[in-house]
Amino acid sequence: MPSFKPTRRGLWITSLIAPGLLVMILFVAYPIISALAYAFYDWNGLARGEFVGFKNFSDVLLREPYKSDIQNAFMNNVIVFFSLMVIQNGAAFLLAYALWREFPLARFHRIAVFLPVVLSTVIVGYLWKLFLNPVFGLVNNLLKSIGLTSLAQPWLGQPETALPALILVNAWHWVGFPTLIFLAAMQRIPGEIYDAARMETESEWVKIRKIIWPLVAPAATIVFVLQFIGSFNWFELPYVMEDILGSPYGHSDVLALYFYRLAFGGPSTGVADFGHGSAVAVLVFVFITAFAATMTVFLRRREIEL
Repeated sequence: MPSFKPTRRGLWITSLIAPGLLVMILFVAYPIISALAYAFYDWNGLARGEFVGFKNFSDVLLREPYKSDIQNAFMNNVIVFFSLMVIQNGAAFLLAYALWREFPLARFHRIAVFLPVVLSTVIVGYLWKLFLNPVFGLVNNLLKSIGLTSLAQPWLGQPETALPALILVNAWHWVGFPTLIFLAAMQRIPGEIYDAARMETESEWVKIRKIIWPLVAPAATIVFVLQFIGSFNWFELPYVMEDILGSPYGHSDVLALYFYRLAFGGPSTGVADFGHGSAVAVLVFVFITAFAATMTVFLRRREIEL
C-alpha cells in the first residue's frame, strides 16, 4: 500500500492554495449549491416547506405572472448586451486605436478614458442620476443652454429613454476596460508587420480590417465573453439609478433585479420567495455558463480562421 509522506514543498504549496480555496468554497461554491437546493423546495417566508421537485422551475418559465416578468427582464438583458457590444466595445476599439497611434495628448486621454472605471458603480449611478434629473440636471440644462429645449427629457422616467440612458451611462463607466485590453493587444503587434502594411496601403480602414483586427482577435474574445457575462449579471447600475422594480413600469427590469425582488421581496409585496427566486438564479447561472462556454469555443475557432 503506497504511503503518503508530506514534503516541505508540498506543505508550502498547500498553505498558499488553502486560503483562496477556502474563500472560493465559502463565497462561491456554497451559495451556488445552496441556491440549487433551495430551488427544489416550497418556502413560507424563511421557513422551508416540502420538497416540490421542478415545480419552481416550471412556474417561473410557464406560469403567469412569472413567465411575463422573466421574459421582459430577459429581453432587456439581451438589449443591454447587444447595445453595449456596439456602443461600448466599438468605442473602446476606436479609442484604443487612437491611443496606439499616439494621437495628440495620447497620455492624457489614456488616463481620462480609464478614470471612470476606478469609480464605484454606486457613485457613478448617483452622479448620473443627478445629471439626468429633469428639473436641475446638467444634461437638460446643457441642452436648454444651446437652444435644444425640445430635447430636454425626463430621461429616467420615460419608458422610451430609461433603458437607453442606463446603457449609455454603463458604456461611459466601463469603456476604459475594453479599451485597455484592445490597446495592450495592439501594442503587441510587431512593428515590421504594421510597416509592411503601411507600404501596401494608406487606407486606415484596410489596415484595421486586414492587419489589426485579426491580430487583436484573442483580446476581442476576452472582451466579448466578459461583456456577455456582465450584461446578464447587470444589477448595480439599474438598482441605483432606477429602483428594484426596474422603473418605469418594468422597462429597465433585468434578470438580476427580478431575482432579487422575487427572492427577498419587493417594496410593493415585501414577501420573500426563496423557492422561485432560487429557481431564477439557477436558470440564469446555467444559461450564462452554457452560452459563455459556447461563445468562447466559437470565438477561439474564429481566431484561427482570421
